[in-house]
Amino acid sequence: MPREILINVAEKEKRVAILENNKLADFFIEHPEDRTIVGNIYKGKIQDVVPSVGAAFVEIGEEKNGFLYINDVTDFRFDEEDLSELNPIDNKKKAPPLELKKNQEVLVQVTKEPFASKGARLTTHVSIAGRYLVLMPFDRHFGISRKIDEPEERKRIIEIFRSLHVGHEYGVIVRTAAWGKDKKALVRDLHFLLNLWDKVKKISHKARSPYLAYEDYDLVLRTVRDYFTEDVERLVVDSKIEYKRIYKFVSAFLRPLAKKLFLHRDKISLFDKKGVEKEVEHIYRSRVFLKCGAHIVIEQTEGLIVVDVNSGSFAHKKSQQEEAASLINSEAAVEVARQLRLRDLSGIIVIDFIDMQHEYNRKKLLRTLKMALSEDKAKTDVVGISRLGLVEMTRERVHRLIESISYKECSYCHGRGKVKSEVSMVGYVLRSLRSSMTNLKSRVVTVALHPDVAKKVSSENRNSIRQLEREFRKRINIIPQENLHIEDIKIS
Repeated sequence: MPREILINVAEKEKRVAILENNKLADFFIEHPEDRTIVGNIYKGKIQDVVPSVGAAFVEIGEEKNGFLYINDVTDFRFDEEDLSELNPIDNKKKAPPLELKKNQEVLVQVTKEPFASKGARLTTHVSIAGRYLVLMPFDRHFGISRKIDEPEERKRIIEIFRSLHVGHEYGVIVRTAAWGKDKKALVRDLHFLLNLWDKVKKISHKARSPYLAYEDYDLVLRTVRDYFTEDVERLVVDSKIEYKRIYKFVSAFLRPLAKKLFLHRDKISLFDKKGVEKEVEHIYRSRVFLKCGAHIVIEQTEGLIVVDVNSGSFAHKKSQQEEAASLINSEAAVEVARQLRLRDLSGIIVIDFIDMQHEYNRKKLLRTLKMALSEDKAKTDVVGISRLGLVEMTRERVHRLIESISYKECSYCHGRGKVKSEVSMVGYVLRSLRSSMTNLKSRVVTVALHPDVAKKVSSENRNSIRQLEREFRKRINIIPQENLHIEDIKIS
């Protein structure tokens, strides 16, 4: 299916929209102060070992100590003997057990973001992702993505890596993007990762803990690395600086795709022009309408995600009740899978589909849901349909929820609801101004905002306002108004 990547870059916000058949399929957002730490490698110091829960708390220089399971520890140690001569393929030879002690230094990588009162989830099984490969310096394992399912292709890849000592000196996982790539491209990616690991290793040995030894790419370059493939028709970015950075990255690693990279120059914002802005706003709504007239309701609780499928205004005179339920459920299953990706919902998920009596229709529904989930990069597991007719499933949590990045706890209702944060509102104000000023004839534009938002726009984003003034040759006055809701904006 036709795919397109749109990258919108503002001073305080980066957003990525991935379209499939001109419909929003994935959405990511990143603020400078909320940049993800997943994938970062730290030289940490153990602060406490808790045998009762089989874990250790590791200081990594972040606000909260990281959480490391003891059984998730490799034999890597600082200032100790090199154990690389042990052959992990020989089951008779095993590395001695590693006992964690307070103040001991360890090299760890973040696998999950801090969540609520919990610190980041850590592992010592370090991995560094490239374009086609994932290098695992402490693991002696070779694997190929399950999505590369053609036997001949798997055999070809195995032959390429058989002579490269993979699985003996270090581990490698071949990513789906490696499908069809020649030996030269794969070896180049491997050498890049090995050189990068050498730098990380040297830095980590010299530095005092806690220390950030390796920082993963930001949202823009992660998107290019993981999503910009041959089946993408266009990648469009609206920032000259980011365009040059992406072009440099693509020229180094993805040269054939350089012709698919474009800079958006239109005064109409990229997301507005593609009709994405409205779809993004729908991500934060609990109710999602389906084409058939039915709708789904998505609610988050502290322990799980609940999805309810309702027939709504669905009406099909010729359909029997069972047939109608099957039609609604099939469309709802595809939309539920899409919403889980868009919102990055995770944990235990319970879906209440419309009841169906026939076992054939139930199995068909599960197949439809699993097929829709197969495009999801996060790991999912559909348990099945319970005795109450509920579909139970889980989805891996890695990053913070999309909603938690753009919204904060509401000061108006003391945590019972959510409103947009000041940082998110700044981006919204600047986008609204750009859209409005095209049609405004007045030479002076007045913008009334909540005092907190007005302060952030006037003080921290004054350069962005001046740029708009120069571009449209108009003067912009920011007026704080106490009686305005934090999400309100009045432009006149």
